[in-house]
Amino acid sequence: MKILFIGGTGLISSAVTESLLRSGHEVFLLNRGSDRGYEALGARYLIGDIRDEKTVQELLHGLVFDAVADWIAYTPDDVERDFRLFGGRTKQYIFISSASAYSKPITSYPITESNPLGNKYWDYSQNKADAEAALFRRFREDGFPATVVRPSHTYGRDKLIVPLSGAKTQWTYAARMLAGKPTVVHGDGRSLWTVTHNTDFAKAFCGLVGNLQAVGHAFHITSDEALSWDRIIEIECEILGVEPNILHVPSDYIARKLPEYRGGLLGDKAESMVFDTTKIKRFVPSFVCTVPFSVGARMAIEKLLSGDRIVDEAYDAKIDAFCEDYIKRFGD
Repeated sequence: MKILFIGGTGLISSAVTESLLRSGHEVFLLNRGSDRGYEALGARYLIGDIRDEKTVQELLHGLVFDAVADWIAYTPDDVERDFRLFGGRTKQYIFISSASAYSKPITSYPITESNPLGNKYWDYSQNKADAEAALFRRFREDGFPATVVRPSHTYGRDKLIVPLSGAKTQWTYAARMLAGKPTVVHGDGRSLWTVTHNTDFAKAFCGLVGNLQAVGHAFHITSDEALSWDRIIEIECEILGVEPNILHVPSDYIARKLPEYRGGLLGDKAESMVFDTTKIKRFVPSFVCTVPFSVGARMAIEKLLSGDRIVDEAYDAKIDAFCEDYIKRFGD
């Protein structure tokens, strides 16, 4: 197949890009060219900014594709731009949405693709839901061959999973655990979170690429491994060889004191996110996740330990100050 990715070198998309290239597909990557590592596997780069529509039209001249996936589209305007660029140029257009776009609080479990969308807590998620609506409108009215994929918490490489993310370097989280500093966990730590390794995600995604039966459908792609937030931190600490120091803090309190986390917490992580994966397995029968979190986390931590150990001092100080203030007020 001839496939175009807008982006294609991020945490999730890189695993898909590599898998498709190793399977012998012709993969084009439209991005700014800051990571040219996939040229060695045969990727062809179209260097440009997707937001520069005129230049992209020139780059695409004479090219048609079996599938196009935009890994960096976020809003209805992005979808409309892609409709103008790729309408009549591809047999399938894949929009990468987010499982955080499901309406909160969750009203039924496990979550299926028919759960309602709309997230009043998080603009990012609401924009994804609005973009989906715009895309499916183009599918219904104009025949634009749309498929929607909704990842949940996908990790890999040197990425640790933590409730309060945002450090400039992943090592910051490991360094805090190694130093015995508190790891803030929202609520009582018992809410469930589904974790998916990027190589497992790639198996399902690759099965949708060029799958014309998937046109007009939305799929969430996750594993079936749902762990409590406490257990996630415990596993990471076990791998690092330290005792976990978990500080439980109510989600609403975190959202008030650290408002930059409000959307990600109240609109996503504070919920138990447990998914029914029946639909993706029906369309991609070969999809089986084989990387449990205990294995994936170990691979990520080993890479962190072998790399540059740089701490984001500003993030570290912010979390320290938050923990000290909370403990002073309420104890630990």
